[in-house]
Amino acid sequence: MVITHCGQKLAGHISRDATAIEAREKPVKANASEAVPAPKGKPGRPRKGEVLLPKAPKRVELQATRSLEENLKDLPTHCNVSTKKNSKGYKETWIGYKLHLDCIDGDIPISAILSSASLHDSQVAIPLAQMSSKRVSNLYDLMDAAYDSPAIHGFSQSLGHMPIIDHNPRRGEKILMDPATKSRFAERSSSERVNSNIKDNYGGRSIRVKGASKVMTHLMFGIGNKQTPRCCQK
Repeated sequence: MVITHCGQKLAGHISRDATAIEAREKPVKANASEAVPAPKGKPGRPRKGEVLLPKAPKRVELQATRSLEENLKDLPTHCNVSTKKNSKGYKETWIGYKLHLDCIDGDIPISAILSSASLHDSQVAIPLAQMSSKRVSNLYDLMDAAYDSPAIHGFSQSLGHMPIIDHNPRRGEKILMDPATKSRFAERSSSERVNSNIKDNYGGRSIRVKGASKVMTHLMFGIGNKQTPRCCQK
């Protein structure tokens, strides 16, 4: 549907975001090997003659070198627990999943991936970009501070896009956007409208099935209905 009705047109912006999906099932507990972090080396400079082991590449760094199919297989999809801060700064906890969406101008969702609730938004940015690039051509990739990663910036540029990602200060000073970039970044609100519309009007808050595949099927009925009115206009 996306390729047929939107693929021949140039999309100005892709807005990327994720939203919590609550499910009525028991969360899967993490394995002991996953729960215990890898031992860290001693802080400070290494001793003379000490050989430091190279750091293992992060998932986001590996994704840029792999295919879409390989990246999708690597993403966890089991039901678990996650916590995030809402727009008012309060923490919210839910059991279930997380729906990651790419939307183009006109509030049209074009790509969707379901993951475990605890998976960080940035871990799905490159698979979403790979999926969307096969369906539409766009100019700008708009993302919030959760996606501020050199690997994501670089992959967006490798597709010929201009990434506009809100800066994440992390222990440093926040870099503000210039007025023109800030004005264009405001188009990212389309992803928030799509997320709220799917949850309020297309069944995103009424999950009655269990398992990632069934939950994704339920959500895709709503996403397909969300697409149809504008995509199929003549």
